[in-house]
Amino acid sequence: MSDAVLSGNWNYPTNVWFGAGRIKELANACQQLNINRPLLVTDQGLVNLNMFKTLLSNMKAQGFDVGVYSEVKPNPTGNNIEQGVTAYQADQYDGVIAFGGGSSLDAGKAIALMVGQTRPLWDFEDVGDNWTRVNAQAVCPIVAVPTTAGTGSEVGRASVIHDEVAVLKKIIFHPKMLPEIVIADPELTLGLSAKITAATGMDALSHNLEALCAPGYHPMADGIAAEGIRLIKNHLITAVKNGNDLTARSQMLSASLMGATAFQKGLGAMHALAHPLGATYDAHHGLLNAILMPYVLQFNATEIQDKMKQLAKTLDLQHKTVGAVIDWVYQLRSDIGIPDNLSQIGIDDSKITEIAEKAVNDPSNAGNPKPMTQADYENLLVKAIGGK
Repeated sequence: MSDAVLSGNWNYPTNVWFGAGRIKELANACQQLNINRPLLVTDQGLVNLNMFKTLLSNMKAQGFDVGVYSEVKPNPTGNNIEQGVTAYQADQYDGVIAFGGGSSLDAGKAIALMVGQTRPLWDFEDVGDNWTRVNAQAVCPIVAVPTTAGTGSEVGRASVIHDEVAVLKKIIFHPKMLPEIVIADPELTLGLSAKITAATGMDALSHNLEALCAPGYHPMADGIAAEGIRLIKNHLITAVKNGNDLTARSQMLSASLMGATAFQKGLGAMHALAHPLGATYDAHHGLLNAILMPYVLQFNATEIQDKMKQLAKTLDLQHKTVGAVIDWVYQLRSDIGIPDNLSQIGIDDSKITEIAEKAVNDPSNAGNPKPMTQADYENLLVKAIGGK
């Protein structure tokens, strides 16, 4: 399929303008949402890039009074959201452009949620019916522009924010956090390093894979997840080893969108562990999922045999078993330079009990196909740290 065909306007689950070069339509997106003074939320790594400077100057040349909040951390914090809200309110902006990887997208969405609220951020944690506390009319319009192919946060209704006091990642949720327009331009991902491409690509794989494995009847999510995994199998290695391959970048951006769409069905133990590990060690979320992936699959093996047999057929693996899928994951990780275990990224066994306790209480734990106790998480962590 030619690069020219890899474009289109989708309304699934929101308005997605997909294709190379479509960042040029950002002004049009803002006009459609009646945004005249957008606050552009991003991180320090992006503000100094030429593509960002060009984007900013183009928007200003078209009459938009654009502000920038660029202090978003790799694991965005409650303080990031407070600072962004203060910046938004001080200069009376009227919309948010969330621009960047999953961290910037999550932060931008949370800032857009909070600009008109009177309650504190943590009152909207995704527990029970907390989302009904939101003054929905006060949520400002959001345009999301992903620059990585990993989290798929651009098509999600939630943000993962680090509560530094509780040392926990908390999920903030409201339906209006779903951006009204997404500009998914794979050309924006061409500058990603091989290391970040690998980690974010494995994050997309974790979303699709955990959604597929999650219990419950949801054939739409299962179908999207299986195709997302197939795209990753066919294109992630190319994207890592030849970052300028636009077809591979396009297909990985699609797979990322698909993972975040599919995981409305549920996630599992990979994310239940990655959230507290990320909060405690400030480690990259996608890299954590990548390292944890085969250990979690092995734990769940007895409960996911039928799904993995079908997935092995979809992936055209030689053997149609859980073991074959796990072997493929190991090989993929090796091919793109993912570490074998958590100790290789500075995580030791000193906080196993604390992390395991938080994992049991993480919302993602409920979606794991095989119920996990704190002891199960402790045992899995021992293996993932030691590489067994």
